[in-house]
Amino acid sequence: MTKLPPLREVIAKHGLSASKALGQNFLFDSQLLDRIARVPGDLDGAEVFEVGPGPGGLTRALLGAGAKVTAVERDRRCIPALEELGEAFPGQLKVIEGDALEVDAPALFAGKPHIASNLPYNVGTALLVGWLSAEWEPWWASLTLMFQKEVAERIVATTDSDHYGRLAVLAQWRSSARIAMPVHRSAFTPPPKVMSAVVHIVPGEEPPGVKFKVLEKLTAAAFGQRRKMLRQSLKAVPGAVEAAEALGIDPTRRAETVSVAEFVALARALSN
Repeated sequence: MTKLPPLREVIAKHGLSASKALGQNFLFDSQLLDRIARVPGDLDGAEVFEVGPGPGGLTRALLGAGAKVTAVERDRRCIPALEELGEAFPGQLKVIEGDALEVDAPALFAGKPHIASNLPYNVGTALLVGWLSAEWEPWWASLTLMFQKEVAERIVATTDSDHYGRLAVLAQWRSSARIAMPVHRSAFTPPPKVMSAVVHIVPGEEPPGVKFKVLEKLTAAAFGQRRKMLRQSLKAVPGAVEAAEALGIDPTRRAETVSVAEFVALARALSN
């Protein structure tokens, strides 16, 4: 590995600036980036998938940790800077110019990669839902993702909180999710208007007898009218109200009081 110039110099050299249209916010703090790269655990020789590397701040940290990184970048302005980074870490970095929402990511890897990204704000949730909706066991080993703090709180939320909803159930019914670290808005260039946080998600065993599509329908109905009682909100799913009563789930409750385990039990009852 050759000695790398500071990231600010790389950005100046290539005339880069964060694109609001692409939801970009650059991170320059190398110590913070190294901390994020350590969240998945030992990456020496491990495959990593990175979405939206931009000028390569997190990419540097991942490569420095010994990872073999495949990065998908939509902004062609950043490609030359990433190619230079690849030359500094021979054989460790593959850069694909394209849209992460359209790339067949599982086909890019021989094994199960860790996914690690400072996700573009405008596509972060859509990408997460896609990864959580994957066949189980999923094609990825873990997710280490930067989100707006509010989105991070929705992912790890528990019942009876304002943040608890579909995203929490989706993230927690067959995986564990935690906030690994908060990240202050001042760490970014340009600083976003909101705080951020890094979320770490590890897949677990899929509860038996549950069809994912059924769970999706249940949570869509329940949280689509979250202020209404279940007996009203679940009418959109045939048999759901009766199944809830049979399981001892009071139909006068509201969606935010129903635990992940209860949603799973209800989905199982309707999956036969």
